[in-house]
Amino acid sequence: MDGHGIATRTRAPVFLALLAVLVTACGALTPGTAADPDRPRTVPSGTAVPQEDITLSLAFADAPALVDALAAAFHKRHPHVTIEPRYTQFADYVKSVKLTMASDTAPDLAQFAVGMDDIAARGDILDLGPYRDAYGWRKKFPAAALDQLTGSGERAAEGDHLYGVPAGLSMTGIYYNKELAREAGITRPPRTLAEFDRQLAAVKRAGMTPLSVGALDSGGLHLWAALLNNAMEPEKYRAWVKGAEGATIETEEALAATAKLVEWSRKGYVDEAAGGTTQNDSTGAFVRGRGVFLVNGNWAAGQLSEAMGKKAGFFLMPAAREGARAVSSGFSVSYAISSRTGHPRAAGAFLDFLASKEAQQIVAANGFLPADEEAVPTPQGVLGDVARAHRRVTDDDGMNHFPDFTAPGMLDPLRAGVQKLLAGRTTPKAYLASLQDVWDEQYGSGR
Repeated sequence: MDGHGIATRTRAPVFLALLAVLVTACGALTPGTAADPDRPRTVPSGTAVPQEDITLSLAFADAPALVDALAAAFHKRHPHVTIEPRYTQFADYVKSVKLTMASDTAPDLAQFAVGMDDIAARGDILDLGPYRDAYGWRKKFPAAALDQLTGSGERAAEGDHLYGVPAGLSMTGIYYNKELAREAGITRPPRTLAEFDRQLAAVKRAGMTPLSVGALDSGGLHLWAALLNNAMEPEKYRAWVKGAEGATIETEEALAATAKLVEWSRKGYVDEAAGGTTQNDSTGAFVRGRGVFLVNGNWAAGQLSEAMGKKAGFFLMPAAREGARAVSSGFSVSYAISSRTGHPRAAGAFLDFLASKEAQQIVAANGFLPADEEAVPTPQGVLGDVARAHRRVTDDDGMNHFPDFTAPGMLDPLRAGVQKLLAGRTTPKAYLASLQDVWDEQYGSGR
C-alpha cells in the first residue's frame, strides 16, 4: 500500500515499490474530465447521486483486479455512473501523479499515494471533510485509516481535513513455519522481543535460516519499521511522518531499534542474501522451507495459506514487555477526488460505496483486510491469524504509516540504508541522520 503498496502493499508486487524513474508523458497518462475554471475546493454537502449518464475516470497503480471488481459492482448499483479505470505501474504513478493531478486532463478519481499530501495542499484534490460528515464515514471506516488521510504538517494538526477514503487495508508482520519452528523447539509465537531473540538464536543453532527478508525492495524496511514501531511511541513516530514541527527520527528509541536490526544481521539471523533478494523471492523461499520466519504483509497471506495450509502462522513483532500496545505498519488502497472533476457527487457516491458490505466482500476476496470485519466471514488458518492481529492493532490505535510516506524522496534512503545496515556498510546513527536529512528537505530544518 508494498504494499506500500507500497515492493508491495497489495498482493504480489503492489504496495511499497517507489522506484526512481523518469517522468513520462503525464498529460496522456490518465485522461479525465476537462478542467473547470470554477472547480470546487471542497465537495458539496449533499449526497444525492446524479441520474444523468456520467463517466468517471479513475487513475490507480495497485490491484487492478480489485479496482475492476469495485467499478463493476458500483455500476451495477448505479447504472448511470460508469467508472473507467486507468492503470499505471506504481513507480511511474508516484513519479508523475503531481503533474497528472495538476493537468487539464486530470482524472476524476485517483489512488492516494506518496506525494498526495502536497497535491492536497496545492488544492488539486478535494477536501472530503463535508462528505465524511454527510455520509457518516467516522462510523463506517476505522479511525486510524481516516487519520492517515488528513494531510501533513499544519493540515494534519488541524484535524478537520480528509483527502481520501480507504478501500482495502494492509498491515505488516511476521509469518512463521510451524513445522520448522517445532524442530527448533519453538511451540508458540513470541510474547516479548527478548523471547523472539531467543527463538531466532534457537533456529540458528538448529542450522536453519531464522529470518527470510527481501531487502532488495521493501522487506528490509518492513523489518526495520516493525522494530521501530515498538521502540518509538506511535504519537512521536506519526508526528515525524506527518511533518509536525520539531519532529525527528534521531531519537534514542529509533537508534536502539536500528541497532537491534544490525545485531540480528551480525549474528546471522537474517538471510545473508537479503540485500539482493526481492520480497516476492523471499516469500517463495519461505514457502520452500528456506527460513523459519518471514517479514511481509497481509498481501502475502493468501499465497501462504494456499501453499502451506496449516503450517503457516502469523504474529506481530513483539514489544519489550508482554501485553504492550499492538503496533504495526500499514496503509490502505485509498482514493481521492480531483478538484477538476465535473461530478463530485458521483465521485463521492463511489467513495461511500467502498464502505458497503458488498465492497468489503470484494476487498477481502482480493487479499486485503476489510474496513468492516463483520462484513465478511471469519477467516481460518493464517488468514485468521492476520485478521486477529489487525483487530488488535485497530483496537489499540496502533496502525502507523509506512515510513516512506514521510516524503516523496524517502523510499530510496530507507531501502538503500537498510541494505547498508545489513551489510555493515553504515551505522545506525548515520542511517537515521540520512532519513532526517530527507525530512528536513521536505519540511524545513529548524522548524
